Amino acid sequence: MASSDQEIASELLPLLRVYKNGRVERLIESQIVPPSLKDATTGVSSKDITISTNPSISARIYIPSSKLTTTEKLPLLVYFHGGGFCIESAFSLFQQRYLNAVVSQANVVAVSVDYRLAPEHPLPVAYEDCWTSLQWVLSHTKHHHDEQPQPHSITHGFDVEPWLKNNVNFERVFLGGDSAGANIAHNIAVRAGANGLSVIRGMFLVHPYFWGSERIGSEADMDEGAKDMVERIWLFVNPCAKDGLDDPMFNPFAHGAPSLSGLGCKRVLVCVAENDVLKERGKFYCEELKKNGWEGEDVELFESAEEGHAFHVFSPDTQNAQLLFKCLASFLNK
Repeated sequence: MASSDQEIASELLPLLRVYKNGRVERLIESQIVPPSLKDATTGVSSKDITISTNPSISARIYIPSSKLTTTEKLPLLVYFHGGGFCIESAFSLFQQRYLNAVVSQANVVAVSVDYRLAPEHPLPVAYEDCWTSLQWVLSHTKHHHDEQPQPHSITHGFDVEPWLKNNVNFERVFLGGDSAGANIAHNIAVRAGANGLSVIRGMFLVHPYFWGSERIGSEADMDEGAKDMVERIWLFVNPCAKDGLDDPMFNPFAHGAPSLSGLGCKRVLVCVAENDVLKERGKFYCEELKKNGWEGEDVELFESAEEGHAFHVFSPDTQNAQLLFKCLASFLNK
């Protein structure tokens, strides 16, 4: 009989495998890379920081080369990576390359949150980690007059991060994410609105990971395998989802979901890709936001022609990826 470390308990192919002894084998993993004092291509500097030790939450902070020659305070992007809530990392080569490009072109400071992953930490852990991270970031705002934030359940007593304190205009805070990270950004913005948090200037959602039990738009004609994968991932990472595929965290349009009218940001950009199975949800999100009483300033939709899901993360040098980066940079500077 095979030992327990070789006996499979469950699988989410082609992403990962869980063994009966609790070990998780991630079958798709990207290379982890260190931060850079000065990226050779973009000039962006990055470093890793600890947001919390209990629970364990860390992040990579990025700052553009322009800060070497100016004292101007810059917009801040709080970013959540994709990966179906179960793979990827804020410290991967893909994320480092992507954030370097966005930070350089948009001339912003960015905090890329390394939230805990399922299945070791099923949802809603990722949402809680990202909410805690946002609260920690906002503890640096000017209404905190002390040199250090007071120790409490959010900041955990850590020192002020100088890259944030010295370089950020906290009147221009943005949320952003790709795929599952876009799902997180939306849910954080909903929570911000419900808590009366009014400091978030805007939010971009790139290829947002939303779904539901009923098909909308052209979804009925899309690849069945791709749709099945969308559903299997959600049910795997959130086994206790109260309404399955219509859990409000996954389907913002489901019965009982918080109204988009309360979304806690002033501007929204949604980016979709023509060949992405999730594109109809992104488009529908824009439509619903416009007609549901949201009092934000504007909502924009940007579509990448002839591209698939997260193409810009894996192929950042293509023309369409560069157009997407330009769109993000423009949004972050309005």
